[in-house]
Amino acid sequence: MAYSRNSQPARRPTPGALTGQMVGIGMNFAATPIPDANIEDTLLLAAEAGMIDGDLRVLGLLVHWLEVHQAYVNVDRLVRAARGQTEERVCAFWAAVGAMLQKDRRFSRLRTLYDGPCIDLIPVGTAFLVARHGEDERFAGTPLQVPSGTLRRRKADILSPVQLARQHAGYRNRVLFGPTWRADVWTALEAEPDITVSEAARRAYCAFATAWQVKQDFDLLKAGS
Repeated sequence: MAYSRNSQPARRPTPGALTGQMVGIGMNFAATPIPDANIEDTLLLAAEAGMIDGDLRVLGLLVHWLEVHQAYVNVDRLVRAARGQTEERVCAFWAAVGAMLQKDRRFSRLRTLYDGPCIDLIPVGTAFLVARHGEDERFAGTPLQVPSGTLRRRKADILSPVQLARQHAGYRNRVLFGPTWRADVWTALEAEPDITVSEAARRAYCAFATAWQVKQDFDLLKAGS
């Protein structure tokens, strides 16, 4: 069967599995982590849980994680997958993230995902809460209206880049190589050196040609060690 590039997570996990993924990428829930969980899969699925299912604790940790770790997100992968999203509320969230993180120009492409009217984070009562407590400054002027204090923001909820690099191989390789497809293919090969190029590309969600080149470099160093 020919290789076909995909950008979407394989499936939506159970809440327990998603929690394990979130812990695996450095969000502090009281749960067993899934080691080296895919970073962008977890971010995309957490956004769905927050915006579709109304899980504000998940959404709060997601937003805080993005603030702390934005430099090591593979934004090409994130944007490619987010463009396949059909839920209006999720699209509005990612557009708002693009505005929130606008100082990092890589995220600016997210802003094109939604151009409709501003969406209330809480379907009932957002206007009242904003009038009473003000608006979350992170989302001011974005397509998402968020009352101040709605999304939890505590330093202890998110591992630091140093802490996450110690425990997550993919994150550590992004520190070394940059947040690129190359880093993700390298991580897949480190985990299982004998996988095929097609499988490495599938795990990294990248083009076959990218995975093929990384595989050549990986095997070269492996042969010389």
